[in-house]
Amino acid sequence: MAHVVEEKQKLLHRVRRLRGQIEALERALEADAGCIEVMKLLTSGRGAINGLMAEVVDDHIRMHMTDAGRKPSRAEAQATEELLDVLRTYIR
Repeated sequence: MAHVVEEKQKLLHRVRRLRGQIEALERALEADAGCIEVMKLLTSGRGAINGLMAEVVDDHIRMHMTDAGRKPSRAEAQATEELLDVLRTYIR
């Protein structure tokens, strides 16, 4: 997964924020919050999950779908960035 401690910490921080959002959703449901508030909390949770997924997919493509033993050609680097742009747009 994350191959560097810094990346691992970044992902863990995202998961912890997501946990907080889910807990806020749970509290809102327990308190019989209005539909609008619940939908806002659901939307923020979905956004957080999508953002986490985008980070993991980005990391996977960069670490496992390119040859780590050599520098990619300009065309390969451009293709990688184009793929990541499309995936980020689709995921979010």
